[in-house]
Amino acid sequence: MGSMQLKELNVGCFGGGTGLPSLLGGLKRNPWLRLHAVVTMFDSGGSSGVLRDELGVLPPGDVLKCALALARNESEARRVLLSRLPTLEHARLAGHTGGNLLLSMMEQYSGDFLAAVDGLRRLLGCSGHVWPVSTERATLCAAYKDGTAARGEPEVDAGLREGRVIERIWLEPAATIHPAAAEAIAGLDAIIIGPGSFYTSLMPTCLVRGVREAVAQVRGPVIYIANLLTEGSGMTAFTAGQGAALLTRAIGRPIDVIVVNQGLPATEVLSRYAAEDKHPMPVGHVIGCSDIVSAPFWTGVYARHHRRRLAYALWGILAKRLLQ
Repeated sequence: MGSMQLKELNVGCFGGGTGLPSLLGGLKRNPWLRLHAVVTMFDSGGSSGVLRDELGVLPPGDVLKCALALARNESEARRVLLSRLPTLEHARLAGHTGGNLLLSMMEQYSGDFLAAVDGLRRLLGCSGHVWPVSTERATLCAAYKDGTAARGEPEVDAGLREGRVIERIWLEPAATIHPAAAEAIAGLDAIIIGPGSFYTSLMPTCLVRGVREAVAQVRGPVIYIANLLTEGSGMTAFTAGQGAALLTRAIGRPIDVIVVNQGLPATEVLSRYAAEDKHPMPVGHVIGCSDIVSAPFWTGVYARHHRRRLAYALWGILAKRLLQ
């Protein structure tokens, strides 16, 4: 007779962009999970980038989106804090989202980004924690196989869209993990990386100095959720296996489980994405990973993992590996 002892699990979700908030929004309904979002901080584009330059604060965008995903009333919080402010006395700040401004003002007031994030978390009644992976300023840089290079998240993305293949990616200057994030990671039962832009959300989080050492202390599995699609013509040949290999090299330990999509939406949906050089991501050649979990996660007209399907799949993986 088998037995299973249920207990709360500390789960760290690494990444940024649109993928991480969507994952958190699905997982937060599970009362057995204590969530820790570990968020990339090297966004130099859009509202975040301008605030970084104008106010001298850290780019708040991805942290804000994760806090909203964990908020008690997500849709209401999003409606209020993601609307762009039309005109302000301070003309330079018009057009920013209310949430980005709020976080930036809280940071200036407290002098500490982590305190600002915690204040926002309490304000929104968030379940779970949000940790900026580092509060040191750094810029994402890439060298492409054709000998060209790019600086800044939007530029790195643009290179991929234009068909350049990334050879190497790094942070300049090298950023060090925030001690609070390091402590949170060391206390995790499992880590989930993705979904999200591979080179601009997932890799930067893993490249921060000290992440490798913190991840080494996690006894449970590291799970990689492969994207539904490749990103631009520079990633035409990219596979989930390749993603796992690059992440393994960055964090210094093997990926234990790769979660991949199986089953595709209607042909017209696929051809719409194909026009942008985005194609379903194959599993490809996988080395050193003990489990591949595949399921139909793409269910709508947009390339988004079905929140609930993904959340239940992850709970199945975590329960099998940690609660038996």
